[in-house]
Amino acid sequence: MRQALVMGNWKLNATKASVEALINGLVDAAKDNATVEVAVCPPAVFIPQVEALTADTAITYGAQDCDVNTSGAFTGENSAVMLKEFGCKYTLVGHSERRVIHGESSEVVADKFAVAQENGLVPVLCIGETLEQFEAGETKAVVEAQLQAVVTKSGITSLNNAVIAYEPVWAIGTGKTATPEIAQEIHAHIRSWLAEQDAAVANKVQILYGGSVKGANSAELFGQADIDGGLVGGASLDAVEFSKVIAGASA
Repeated sequence: MRQALVMGNWKLNATKASVEALINGLVDAAKDNATVEVAVCPPAVFIPQVEALTADTAITYGAQDCDVNTSGAFTGENSAVMLKEFGCKYTLVGHSERRVIHGESSEVVADKFAVAQENGLVPVLCIGETLEQFEAGETKAVVEAQLQAVVTKSGITSLNNAVIAYEPVWAIGTGKTATPEIAQEIHAHIRSWLAEQDAAVANKVQILYGGSVKGANSAELFGQADIDGGLVGGASLDAVEFSKVIAGASA
């Protein structure tokens, strides 16, 4: 039985005051829904504050990205070694905004995945198709190629210590959400594709759904057989709404 995981990606949002209010507002939700792991991914500058605020709670946390290098002359980057030192459990890799805005290829994402694992972080591998790819019926081929880059680099068993997040790019921050049936179909395909290479890995790995998840649709989405929780954007910035999403994962 895979544990449900609900992870908030705060993106480029937060203040010291909002971080304190948000974490304090999630403590009870994490406690009341003990079967669900609750995690947050703040902007890097707020990781020390999140570390302090979550110290005596069930909330875990991670980074939104990590560099392929762990030290050196790489201005503006964040090292997996440093993130681990500040208590991060997770790091996102390959979020669509990194792939699109920063031009990260699947090979670069695979390198980040490997470096994160080598330094004790659990990579959350983000995969998903654009609206054009979805309308062209290319979704399955796109996610397979994104997965294959990691498998080629690190091997199929590397996914035993990782999380996959399927996020259709056309549903991120748009208010559009893949129907539970569409989301389940792609999640099942991902798990089937993995099973062709290693059934044990496929059965174990958590596959999250991301894309305009909110309290009103979380229970139906997370109730699907192959959806193990969510990577949540906008709704994770409001403690009340995010608490509803968390409750949806334990329904």
